[in-house]
Amino acid sequence: MVSKSKADTPNHFERSVNTVKKNIGPALALYPTPAVVIGAMNGEKPTWTLAAHVGIIGHDRVLVSLAGAHFINEFIKSGKKLSVNIVDEGMLPEADYVGSVSGAKADKSAVFEYEPGEAGAPIIQKAPLTMECSVVDVYSTQGFESFICTIDNTYVEEEHLNEAGKIDYHTLKPVLFELPTYEYLKTGEVIGKCLSFKKDPQA
Repeated sequence: MVSKSKADTPNHFERSVNTVKKNIGPALALYPTPAVVIGAMNGEKPTWTLAAHVGIIGHDRVLVSLAGAHFINEFIKSGKKLSVNIVDEGMLPEADYVGSVSGAKADKSAVFEYEPGEAGAPIIQKAPLTMECSVVDVYSTQGFESFICTIDNTYVEEEHLNEAGKIDYHTLKPVLFELPTYEYLKTGEVIGKCLSFKKDPQA
């Protein structure tokens, strides 16, 4: 058997290193992020907006950041409840629509069939996964309001749960959003298990 040196062994994760990097200023470069529809109750009916500025805070809170002019913001602040509905390809046309029309100019309540969650937030029936949240703080920056939320309940279609009852993202494929080009992207393939590359790559 002929042994192969490291140089002879192909590494599918290697890429050429370009040592010349250009400073493009303070660009927000954490995209793509999952596209979600945010829901809140406007009196007896819901209102919706599309968002992609969402994040995780620790293991028990999420952040939803919306432009301060959004129609939905006042209802989130007054009701202290919102829903975070994951967008998949099947609901993308409706999700894109609620992100393009202001609730101040159009009644978007009937765009999605919904049901009230156990904590009172509107849950989109077509969404494969919805987190029902309570707002515990609002962090304001120039032009934006960021809602810090605890998660009251998470509703998942059973087909997207594995045998252990955990969310299976092999079947639930969230649509991703990328800001510089305003494009929707598909979730990619699995590369490998986390911590499976822990051996020294230089060895």
